[in-house]
Amino acid sequence: MFPLLFGAGLVVLNLVTSARSQKTEPLSGSGDQLLFDGADRSDFAIMITPGGTECFWQFARQTGYFYFSYEVQRTVGMSHDRHIAATAHTPQGFLIDSSQNVRGQINFSTKETGFYQLCLKNQQNHFGSVQVYLNFGVFYEGPEMDHKQKNERKRLNDTLDAIEESTRKVQNNIFHMWRYYNFARMRKMADFFLLQSNYNYVNWWSTAQSLVIVLSGILQLYFLKRLFNVPKTTDTKKPRC
Repeated sequence: MFPLLFGAGLVVLNLVTSARSQKTEPLSGSGDQLLFDGADRSDFAIMITPGGTECFWQFARQTGYFYFSYEVQRTVGMSHDRHIAATAHTPQGFLIDSSQNVRGQINFSTKETGFYQLCLKNQQNHFGSVQVYLNFGVFYEGPEMDHKQKNERKRLNDTLDAIEESTRKVQNNIFHMWRYYNFARMRKMADFFLLQSNYNYVNWWSTAQSLVIVLSGILQLYFLKRLFNVPKTTDTKKPRC
């Protein structure tokens, strides 16, 4: 009885494991249904270990515009080299562009639909981690921005079509303002960590110098006191000539 229960448990465990290990793909149904591509933009900070590599995947459609910007905000550890390597690959695995600097951008037009791979490599630091702020995504301009609006546009009159076009332009302008805002926030956080590092450095260095000054004063006072220290003379103990 126990072997049967044990075998059944293994089967259930394998089913659960295989269900969890499946790769998440866009949902596709009939020809009329659209792919579910999730969020079009992301921005967050990540810590990369010494000599480590972190990769991310972003789904994009054809005829879109992909943007990817990064900046190293701070370093933690013995090494203080802030340079990292960033690469972008097509859904087929081909290299699109690369960048190796403290901060950089990789922008390109999407020629095919699929998951684009973004990788960050902390290959310069073997004894220190780096915190990197990322901002990447994809946007679409023109009629390809929303496929559902193609069928709806046929039923709209000229006035609603003009309002829709104006709204799209406003949305694009707001989106680009959001990108510039994230880039400014990226620089602000990097400057904040730099100021905090300098503040801690100045405090520790000032404390160390103060301790050295106090210790040197104590030693000087001790040796000066020894110079004027006259030993007591007795009948049995007298100073020698």
